[in-house]
Amino acid sequence: MLPNGTCPRLPGGAGSDSGDSGGSDSGGCGARGASEEAAAEGMDSGGRNSSGAPNTTLSESQGSAILISFIYSVVCLVGLCGNSMVIYVILRYAKMKTATNIYILNLAIADELLMLSVPFLVTSTLLHHWPFGSLLCRLVLSVDAINMFTSIYCLTVLSVDRYIAVVHPIKAARYRRPTVAKMVNLGVWVLSILIILPIIIFSNTAANSDGTVACNMLMPEPTQRWLVVFVVYTFLMGFLLPVVAICLCYILIIAKMRMVALKAGWQQRKRSERKITLMVMMVVMVFVICWMPFYIVQLVNVFVEQDDATISQLSVILGYANSCANPILYGFLSDNFKRSFQRLLCLSWMDNAAEEPIDYYATALKSRAYSVEDFPPDNLESGSMYRNGTCTSRITTL
Repeated sequence: MLPNGTCPRLPGGAGSDSGDSGGSDSGGCGARGASEEAAAEGMDSGGRNSSGAPNTTLSESQGSAILISFIYSVVCLVGLCGNSMVIYVILRYAKMKTATNIYILNLAIADELLMLSVPFLVTSTLLHHWPFGSLLCRLVLSVDAINMFTSIYCLTVLSVDRYIAVVHPIKAARYRRPTVAKMVNLGVWVLSILIILPIIIFSNTAANSDGTVACNMLMPEPTQRWLVVFVVYTFLMGFLLPVVAICLCYILIIAKMRMVALKAGWQQRKRSERKITLMVMMVVMVFVICWMPFYIVQLVNVFVEQDDATISQLSVILGYANSCANPILYGFLSDNFKRSFQRLLCLSWMDNAAEEPIDYYATALKSRAYSVEDFPPDNLESGSMYRNGTCTSRITTL
């Protein structure tokens, strides 16, 4: 466990104890989900306080571990079901394979991978020990870190996608294609893997003083200096810089909407763009709300050197909860996802319009007329009409 229980994403070591251990001496940082051991500070391996008097701290710590494991199990179940539904409906329905939904698919896959790692963390939390070996330790910490960076970069790409769709509608038909989205998603995964290389390199198991094993990220010497550098590095690359880019995109989108709001034909298009832009904005806002407390706690831990086990654990749980919140947002804010979920759950009777999800090929085609030469004929859907050499689309966007 790191000094003060600090780690790049997850406070506390998986299976680490609260005393001096091989993991803590090495400056380790464990997987998220097991930091409740920090609540037992001042206890030795025999469950007694520093003065040797027996007390109830050990039983309280065990009760806390059970409660935390239950919360993680609920988050895991909701996250697996929700993200599996998102992945299925996008892959199942051809008309859901738009550029925006391909980015959402990438985000759902990242969240799904994270949920698959939760059972390992729950087990180590209950056992106060990491029984899965060094290889799975490195794999679980790496998957966790990849999810963290891939999620925020997917949201950044979604925001850039919204910027192109709203501010540059003509170019949108060229760049906002599923094939382009797939290449961008591949780039996001490669970038995330490169950024988390330190976690892949330094993650390993370490023995605790009581003979148990902890899954930690073992920092090189000098430990504290490397720890500060790494926490600042993850904060900048995994939160601050992407959020600044996202905010810039939406500032430009709002400025564009205000500038052209009164132009002919914009009002109808504005309504169609507003829904998907609102959905992406809400997903970004929820991400920031879920992850800002975690990064604040990590920065306080390394610079102020104060660690509150309860606050640290709450910030970690909030970060995990973000992975199961997105499918819920899609279901409430997107009519197409709502219809697809209803079809999947055999609840189409709840919606009179239970037809297949509406196709929305390109925002630039929405309620506007452009030259046919600007758009290849194979990209035009059956809902389009030719009039005097132009194409007018009646297709609704997301």
